[in-house]
Amino acid sequence: MMSRPHTQGRVAFATVVGTSIEWYDYFLYAAASGLIFNQLFFGPLGPTMSTMVAFATVGISFLFRPLGAFLAGHFGDKLGRRVILIITLIAMGAATALIGFLPTFDSIGIAAPILLIVLRIIQGISAGGEWGGAVLLAVEHAEPRRRGLRGSYPQIGVSIGLILSSGVLALMTAIAPGDAFLEWGWRVPFFLSILLVAVGYWIRRGVEESPVFHEIAERKEQVSNPLGKLFRNHWLLVILASLVFVGNNAAGYMTTGGYIQNYATDPTGPIGLDRGPVLWAVSASAVSWLIFTIVAGAVSDRIGRKNTYLLGWALLLIGIFSLFPLVNTGSIWLLFTALVVLSVGLGFTYGQQPAMYAELFPSSVRFSGVSVSYAIGSILGGAFAPTIAKALVSATGTTTSVAAYLALMTLIALVATLCLKDRSGIPLGPDHEEEQSVSPLVGHHTR
Repeated sequence: MMSRPHTQGRVAFATVVGTSIEWYDYFLYAAASGLIFNQLFFGPLGPTMSTMVAFATVGISFLFRPLGAFLAGHFGDKLGRRVILIITLIAMGAATALIGFLPTFDSIGIAAPILLIVLRIIQGISAGGEWGGAVLLAVEHAEPRRRGLRGSYPQIGVSIGLILSSGVLALMTAIAPGDAFLEWGWRVPFFLSILLVAVGYWIRRGVEESPVFHEIAERKEQVSNPLGKLFRNHWLLVILASLVFVGNNAAGYMTTGGYIQNYATDPTGPIGLDRGPVLWAVSASAVSWLIFTIVAGAVSDRIGRKNTYLLGWALLLIGIFSLFPLVNTGSIWLLFTALVVLSVGLGFTYGQQPAMYAELFPSSVRFSGVSVSYAIGSILGGAFAPTIAKALVSATGTTTSVAAYLALMTLIALVATLCLKDRSGIPLGPDHEEEQSVSPLVGHHTR
């Protein structure tokens, strides 16, 4: 149950391009929340509260990601993976472009932040449906011995999206410095989404449907209510799979959620670095995240998904406890070093995730299973991580509290990982539904 090598390559390229565009749109908002939106849309709330509320709008979108996951999972298990990916791409791009056209609070008052939040919610619904379809196309097209590597390709869309969003914002700070950036420069990266979505749509239209879904459709074995079946038979698995994601997501949203960018550039804060160098440092560190995401996927094909995760959690703890001591030096180079060290652990707890998730769920409910688990994990992990970090520093006066919070989330993910069996290489096709339905929970042997 796999595709020909040239088809796998085309699918890999399409999933990387598509997810990169989706995450560019998603992270662009997150970066802008602490740099721009806190001033232009929530400014009347005051410096601290406006930033916390702006970060909260980043988190609000996560609350709607399960809705996107439910819809995409339901229709993805019935209609296929590819059509869902095209819909989510267009929805995300349209919302992002419209943000670029929004008037600010000074122009239309309270309507400005309300419209901003509505568009962010649309982004959240789209992101909730995007991930499951992209990773299943990659994993279900792959041969078993390279499933981890192939599954890591759509994951690097996160790193590329961060590189692009931070890089374009940094470029605009140079083209439109000072007040010009707040007046019009910040809008250009949002307008750019129109072009990117057009490219992504053209590429995704040419991608073949997953061979697993093809076989399910030919047999007319689609489940009429995949979500019902998922929660009836696999609710505990969904919870544990979600918890596996919380450690990576909470730590990752220190940059993808815009917290470090805001913390390091806040003129009233302890560091006060210039906006441009910090954005460039975030973009450059994302290259390291990209590399180690691919490495983790490949390593998981050799030592298993679970062992790769256990290594990753140890590396992530090192990154977490190194992060703020280096950032607080006020050196842009040590800030960059801190983000690179963190990205090693982020990569090693992310690259193998698509293969592991796909191998946990039976084929008939797989889209629903991976999408819902990812969406719930993102809420519990990253949704309000920047807001929580901001509140912790305000309450305690120290970033040590943030490191403790991130370490706790990592330990929760570690425990969840230990509760799951390694099912690397398990057949993914509908012929093996009975084998796939055997519980992957440690100590469980029933269906």
